[in-house]
Formats: sequence, structure tokens, C-alpha cells
Amino acid sequence: MGEVIVTREMLAAKLGTILPHLDERQRRLLLGAEARALGHGGIRLVAAAAGVREATVSLGVAELESGQEPLGRARREGGGRKRAADADPGLVPALLALVEPDERGDPESPLRWTIKSVRALAAGLTARGHAVSAETVHRLLRAQGFSLQANAKTIEGTRHPDRDGQFRYIAAQARAFAGAGDPVISVDAKKKEQVGQYASPGRTWRPAGDPVQVRDHDFPAGGEGGKVIPYGIYDLAANAGWVNVGTDRNTAEFAVESIRRWWKARGSGDYPAARRLLITADAGGSNGYRTRAWKAGLAGLAAETGLEITCCHFPPGTSKWNKIEHRLFSAITMNWRGRPLASHQIIVNTIAATTTATGLTVAAELDTSAYPAGVKVSKAELDALPVTGHDWHGEWNYTVHPAPAAPPAAAAAPRPPASGPRPGPDLAWLTRPALTGLPGPSFDALTAALTAPAAALREAAADRRRGHRPRQGHGNGGHPRHTLAGKLAAAILHDRHGLPQTAIAALYQTSPATISRHIGDIRRLLTQTGTTIDPAPRTLATLDDLYRYAAEHGITTPGQDQISVLITDARQLHGWGNHAVRVRCRRGGWGRSPFPAAPWPLARRGQTEINLS
Repeated sequence: MGEVIVTREMLAAKLGTILPHLDERQRRLLLGAEARALGHGGIRLVAAAAGVREATVSLGVAELESGQEPLGRARREGGGRKRAADADPGLVPALLALVEPDERGDPESPLRWTIKSVRALAAGLTARGHAVSAETVHRLLRAQGFSLQANAKTIEGTRHPDRDGQFRYIAAQARAFAGAGDPVISVDAKKKEQVGQYASPGRTWRPAGDPVQVRDHDFPAGGEGGKVIPYGIYDLAANAGWVNVGTDRNTAEFAVESIRRWWKARGSGDYPAARRLLITADAGGSNGYRTRAWKAGLAGLAAETGLEITCCHFPPGTSKWNKIEHRLFSAITMNWRGRPLASHQIIVNTIAATTTATGLTVAAELDTSAYPAGVKVSKAELDALPVTGHDWHGEWNYTVHPAPAAPPAAAAAPRPPASGPRPGPDLAWLTRPALTGLPGPSFDALTAALTAPAAALREAAADRRRGHRPRQGHGNGGHPRHTLAGKLAAAILHDRHGLPQTAIAALYQTSPATISRHIGDIRRLLTQTGTTIDPAPRTLATLDDLYRYAAEHGITTPGQDQISVLITDARQLHGWGNHAVRVRCRRGGWGRSPFPAAPWPLARRGQTEINLS
């Protein structure tokens, strides 16, 4: 056979096919092997065909002729640029001084009170003379055993000495009740949730670039649905939840009503033969062991259902051990993650659709009833309740016995208002048309139209305070302190004229909380009757503005002509001098005038210009 002549073109085609698939060292060795095979002049020919320097081909030939074992890597040991930590020995100590100023570095670190991101750390190191990139900082932190860490909620605070003993006691009670076939429930109120197109924590699957549009702020907006309070009841044996979604306040009355609704809807059907009920609850809140209204409500529930209700509270600071927290509420939170709670119906349906791999089922119901705050239970009323404390921490563990129900009394006719259709004489001037925006007959007609709904609202509130137990005596209770017309006038002053509730409270000689409750009741009644209060063209900010407005419209306020007589009588009665009266007025607050039953605020805080001469 004839000799094959290798040309430059042949080598270029061959090398152009193979070289792109090799690394730097492999390419160099291949070029050296081709040059050795060609003999004299091979180095120059191969370099020209491959488009590389002749020195590169010569280096490949030398490596092949040296007889070295395969390296298993592209470069020899020590090749390439040195690592940043090796080139700058002070880099790692400087980085640790920034990332842990309290333990390893300077407590005056410039990044101590800022976020310690890799970019901020890189900028801080560069400012200290260690030029480095954020990627290098990330690699160095990993090498030093650092990682991104969230806060760990492990500090429990002060521990009660009988904390573990109470846990064991609750567990023993739960086993005893469950073994006897009696229901064991865990109860608590979930945190309030805003109703509306507000952002919800978490993420959910949606088409890319198409997130749910929500408000950019969480401030309440007009027309939205306010807030809801989900109160949950979790049945431990049945692994079933029941949630009463309230729209008013988280009170003891609301908590007991939620349990009552659960018993009527689920409990009585699931446990038809039950005569006892065990409730495990937190130590505080609406169902706390110090809350008298909670125990009074349980007494009413026990009398109504005939159940012997035992309540065991977790020690203070251990609410997360309550079963409902991690068996019901956590599942609800996961179910509505990333979903705006735009309406009450969405909230109820989302809660009711909650399930888990362990078979959890949940039912939910909307509760739009009003639950007023500030319901008081006296010590005498508390002592009269059929409540028996257990031997072990009777304040945490107690049993409410079903009291015998008295026969229902005949319903008495509604009692007329205590002081006629209008407010008392000192406040009758507030019903003048110039203030109410209504002619006299229209105001009287509106008051008459609200009388029946107001009586029903008041009776419903009284019924809830009694725990839905029958009345024990005759009559409709005591007279209200403020008449319906007086409450209506207060609502008009606030909603029509913008007069603050504190000023109205001073005018009515009561607390701002009472005025707030009256205004809320009137608003509900007006909504029921379809009546609206039109705003006045002028806003009244203080009582001085109110009196000035009344004078401009020819309204005579009571007591304006008797002030000197009242002051004189007060001097003679108490032996006060001018200075004494002035000091009392200056130190008083709204409604604390030295003149009892004075219909105007003589003792406004900070008032010094009182001429008594």
C-alpha cells in the first residue's frame, strides 16, 4: 500500500471535530500525540491545523514524554487563582466579627443593628479593606457552619411549679371521660381576621404572573366586612372540629354560646347518652379561669342541657399545649393560606372545607349576634353558682353542676320608659329640631318606632347574661338609666354633628364606654328600621361648640340661669371659699363637677377661668 500523506486540511478537519469535547489538558495531550506521530515538523503542522500556539503543542509533547500518571483533573495541584481566604488571611476573622459581634467580634460593629445579608456583609468587609463579593461571603459562611436561621420559640418565661402536674391531671381526666364514653373537647378563640380583599400569609398555586390582587394596606376600608372571631371546639375522640364565626366581640358570653351551638348541632347527636362534659381551655381570655362571666355562662349551659360540665385550664403560658391549637387551628390556617378572606361566606366555607390526612372534619357557622362587653358578675352571684373546685388546684379545675330549672314565669308586658318618651328635663333640649334635624313629631315617631326593637334587643341581652335560663322572678328588671330617646339623641349628636363620645359622656354624666354601647345599639336599631341620620353641615368638636350652636339657634340649655345659685348653695353647704371651689374644678375630670346633678361640665380638666366672685 502507498503512504498516506497527512495534510494540514486533514488535521484541521479531524481536530475541529474532536477538540470541542475535551478539556484544556486533554486537548493539549491530543495535540502532542499527533505531533509525535508526525515526527519532524509535526509540532508546526499540528499548531497550524488546530489554530494554537506551537508552545502549547510542545507542552503536550513534553507531558507525554515525562511518563506521569493520569492526574484525574484538568490542572495540576496549585493551579489557578488562590482562594480569597488564603490570599487574605484576615478575611475570615473580619467576617466573623461582623456576623457575630456579641460572641466573636467587636460589640461596636457597624452592622450590629442592621440586617446581616451577604451583600451587606460584603459591603462592610470592603469598607474595612477586604474586597470581596457577596458570593464569596456566602461560601465562607457556609464553610464556617453558618446557615439562615429563624427565631426558635422555646423561651417559656416563668414556669408554675405545678405546670407538669397540671398536664398530668388534665391527661388523666381526659382518659377517664373518654373511657366512659363522655365527650372531651378543647376550646379556644382563633385570632381575629379581617374581612375583605386583604393580603393573606402564605402562597397557593396559580398561573405564573397572575397573583390574586389585594389591597396594598391592611387599614380598614369603608364598605368592608370588619373582622371575624373564629371560636373553635375540637372533639378529641371524634377528631372533629366545630367553629362558631362571630362578628362582634370575643366575650365569655360568646365563648359559652359557641359551646352551646356545638352541643345542639353536633354534641348531643354524637353523645346521646352523655351526662358529663370535659372542657380543656387556656388560662386566660374569654374562657379564662379568672373570668366570672365564663363560669356563670357554664352554669347556665349546665342547667339548660343537664350536663355536669368539668373544666380544666392549662397553666398560664402554656396555651400552645391545648390540642385545638395544632389539631384544628393550624389546619385552618394552612387551608386558607394565600387566599383573601373577602366575605363571611368565604370564611365559613373555607373553614368547613378543612381536612387533614388523619381524617379531620370541620363544620362552621356564622354568628352575627351582638355580645356586649363589660358584663359584670358580682362576688355574691359567683358564690351562688353551683361550681365545685377540685382538690387539685381548684382554681384551674372545677365542675359546674346542673342546677334545677325553675318553672318559666309568665311573660310580663314591656315596661314603659322610665321618664316618658323624651329624655329627662336636663337633656330634653337635645331633641330640638335644630340639633336632631327632625321636626318634633318626627323625632317622637322615630322613638316610638324604635321602642319595640329596643325592648327586644334589651331582653335578648338580658337573656344571654342569664345564660338562657328562665327568669326567677316577675318583672322586666330595673329601669334603664337613660331613656330610648336619650340614647337616640346621643347617637344623633355623635353621627350627625360629630361630637366626641367623651363630650357626650360628660353631658350625660356617664362613662364614654356606656355612650359607645348606646350609640352601637341605636345604630343597629336604625339599620333594622331602614332609618339614616344625615350629617349636619357643621361639626361640633367640644361641648362649648354645642352650647354655642344651641345659643345661635335659640335653644336654652338648662342651668344657664342657675349657675350662681348652685355655686352659692355649694359654698353654704360645704363651707367652700372661692379658692376651694376653683381648685376642685381644676382637678376634676369630665362629669366630676363639685355640684351634684349639674347638667353642664363645670369641672372640665384644665379649665382655670371660673369667676366665682
